[in-house]
Amino acid sequence: MTILLVDAGNTRVKWALARTGAPAGEWIADGALEHAALDSLADAWRGHAVTRVLVSNVAGSALRERLAALLARLWPTLQPEWFSAQAELAGLRNRYRNPAQLGADRYAAALGAHTLYPGKALVVATCGTATTVDGVSADGEFVGGMILPGLGLMLASLARGTAQLPEASADAPLPPAFADNTLDAIRSGCVSAQAGAIERACAALPAELCIVSGGAAPWVAPALSVPHRMLHNIVLVGLHAAAIAPASS
Repeated sequence: MTILLVDAGNTRVKWALARTGAPAGEWIADGALEHAALDSLADAWRGHAVTRVLVSNVAGSALRERLAALLARLWPTLQPEWFSAQAELAGLRNRYRNPAQLGADRYAAALGAHTLYPGKALVVATCGTATTVDGVSADGEFVGGMILPGLGLMLASLARGTAQLPEASADAPLPPAFADNTLDAIRSGCVSAQAGAIERACAALPAELCIVSGGAAPWVAPALSVPHRMLHNIVLVGLHAAAIAPASS
């Protein structure tokens, strides 16, 4: 029997298949694709004995409807579970002023980090369309966090909002802090802004370790001067932890 985990973000849909009873983060298959290619997931998922589907969706109602329709075609009798933040789950207590207002992906990411590194004070940075930087105390409290434009949005906004600056790509080696050309200066500034927010959060907690995930993580993580681990998809790890958590938690 298999659990299907789905992280529907603003730009991409990430997914993983896990055997029932496997520890959080141990998957038999996983992948990611753009929203436009969503229907192609049928080929990746078909044939698996899926008995449970857990979805984190922050991409809005239209994508939720498309996902629901795709799942209904594959497994007509299976009702997907739409993950949302809770006051407490699997040892993680949510200290948001309104716990239900916290984004499903942020809570799942924090849960995943706390599951993998219990007893550590953590900063969890998910670098996607938006960058979220959240704190988890050593005793398992989600203490809150930051939301800022992601690296791609920062780069694109400079090109849109200025007359002479070009649009730089994130897909390039990390430039020096003081770049000697305009494209690298843009990259250096935007990556430094991402890293600076993360490092400020690490100092404020203070954090023993920073978990960095998301599509822009390969470009942001090398700029960090704090202890960190880059993980493929911490939101999926959190969904897996939620799926296998005892019902009483």
